[in-house]
Amino acid sequence: MPTLPLDFADDFRPLAARMRPVTLDQYIGQRHLLADGKPLRRAIESGTLHSMIFWGPPGTGKTTLADIAARQANAELEQISAVTSGVKEIRDAIGRAEQNKQAGVRTVLFVDEVHRFNKSQQDAFLPHVESGTVTFIGATTENPSFELNNALLSRARVYRLTSLDDRDLEAVIDQALVDSPRGLGEQPLTFDKGVKAALTAACSGDARMALNLLEMLADMADGHVTLAMLKDVAGEKVAQFDKQGDAWYDLISAFHKSVRGSSPDGALYWYARIVSSGGDPLYVARRLLAIASEDIGNADPRAMQVALSAWDCFTRVGPAEGERAIAQAAVYLASAPKSNAVYTAWKQALRDAKDTANAPVPMHLRNAPTALMEEMGHGEGYRYAHDEPTPMRQESAIYLPILGIHAIISVNRGLEIKIDRKDSTFLRQSRMPKSPQKR
Repeated sequence: MPTLPLDFADDFRPLAARMRPVTLDQYIGQRHLLADGKPLRRAIESGTLHSMIFWGPPGTGKTTLADIAARQANAELEQISAVTSGVKEIRDAIGRAEQNKQAGVRTVLFVDEVHRFNKSQQDAFLPHVESGTVTFIGATTENPSFELNNALLSRARVYRLTSLDDRDLEAVIDQALVDSPRGLGEQPLTFDKGVKAALTAACSGDARMALNLLEMLADMADGHVTLAMLKDVAGEKVAQFDKQGDAWYDLISAFHKSVRGSSPDGALYWYARIVSSGGDPLYVARRLLAIASEDIGNADPRAMQVALSAWDCFTRVGPAEGERAIAQAAVYLASAPKSNAVYTAWKQALRDAKDTANAPVPMHLRNAPTALMEEMGHGEGYRYAHDEPTPMRQESAIYLPILGIHAIISVNRGLEIKIDRKDSTFLRQSRMPKSPQKR
């Protein structure tokens, strides 16, 4: 039989496999780990690898990164999966690594889904890591702190990989569209408006899924991809809105107005609609931060901290628990007292600053760091607030360049009732030391 050309089999590999990066320059995403100067990038580029654990969701490039690291270090890559491998496969891989060591060749042992190995199986790697027979790289979707042995963790550095954002996914798709012969460069595709954005939204940060869906679209499309085609191949994962169109902004608007209108049920419902349609929960988290200052303000200053904490929780624990944290924040903000006093005051302050851009700073507010400037009147007449009998009762006009500027209005909502600028009694008392309680 005639010998097949070397790249013939490549034609049968899925697009995701053909497009697997082989260099860091081709790798997309994980900028927090691989930007210029980052420790992991320096280690890979220099070929001075250390044992490590890649922790992150599926499709974020864990296997690819291990392969690039081995290539850069001129090492043999032994790859096993905890799903399909057992003691025999581990022994065989270690045996080959020992032969490589005797031949002066380095071995990178990559263990996919390492958390699926039990504690005894994980312990089996330790002496070979200690002896330098292998450089161990493990990949896991689960929290290593709970799933991996402390002994193994102490010998490996953990790197957290995150889901790709929309910009990264679009870059992955564009790379496949123009690459030839690995990608689809020889069969150009065009897309209806919003389809590419809907494709990225359907992938939940998974580059492999994005390429698989793109390949299916290329197979069924006659050079042009429509939203209907995407729905056919992606099913429920396709967002029922176009992130560049009105429907997306309608959902966000409905969510914002529900929180502003103090409707926890409405806030949860529209948030669920956004997430179930493929929307980014962190977009909602960012909107909650805006709501905390725009619609709640000092009526409940804790709202901003709650929103920040929800965002932080999502980035720490991932979507499953993180989406719930954002839901908790949405309910809190929807239930909080509302005030737009700071929002309107800030807009007024910006207008006043623009209208009075040339107004000089009053002499009593100017700094006087030198004797000359003091002789020129800088700081003359300034009254040190802490020396005043009632420090908080000084008129605002003292601190403004001209009369007539007055942005803040008195309000009677939530905590603003107590922190209103005229309520000096509360502010003075809040600074006074508390008397010891009687036992």
